[in-house]
Amino acid sequence: MSQIFEIHPENPQLRLIRQAVDVLKRGGVIIYPTDSAYALGCHIQDKLSLQRIIRIRELDNKHNFTLMCRDLSELATYARVNNTDYRLLKAFTPDAYTFILRATSEVPRLMLHPKRKTIGIRVPDHPVVSALLKELNEPLLSSTLILPGASLPMDDVDEIRDVMGKQVDLIIDSGFCGLEPTTVVSLVEGVPQVLREGKADPDVFR
Repeated sequence: MSQIFEIHPENPQLRLIRQAVDVLKRGGVIIYPTDSAYALGCHIQDKLSLQRIIRIRELDNKHNFTLMCRDLSELATYARVNNTDYRLLKAFTPDAYTFILRATSEVPRLMLHPKRKTIGIRVPDHPVVSALLKELNEPLLSSTLILPGASLPMDDVDEIRDVMGKQVDLIIDSGFCGLEPTTVVSLVEGVPQVLREGKADPDVFR
């Protein structure tokens, strides 16, 4: 069974955050809260952990994985960002948006869309994620906790414990954090394109 950490959603306990980061660095898969919904996460360089997430969600190779980043300077290490993109990202982060951008060579190949070589990038607005990213000191590979056949993320922590307890190494319980996935916006073609409507307002890009 996975470990369960009850971490305060507004004032995360540093001791537990550090233990969660240790789980990630040892190759663990975690479930953690974000500003839109619960998500699966693992270390960016851990291929086996990524493959576990792929199996849990039954994802194909066209799925755009997301990197949770602390800020725009970290984001630019993993995605190609021009001046126009940067101004847009600065205006709409942190928030519940995922932006699809062309990846740099720093992104592991298994994470990339096979044809477009793109990656999802996001700067979340949630104290627990911010604390994890600060302690980890690098991005967190992430995928919304939407199970096969479901259209919405899992949101009830007790249900998450029951269903996912044997499939992940750690569940961070911070209470209800949302039921909607992020709004996904592609910046690949030079003009913002809304690929999925979610929690954040999609109309600002239309």
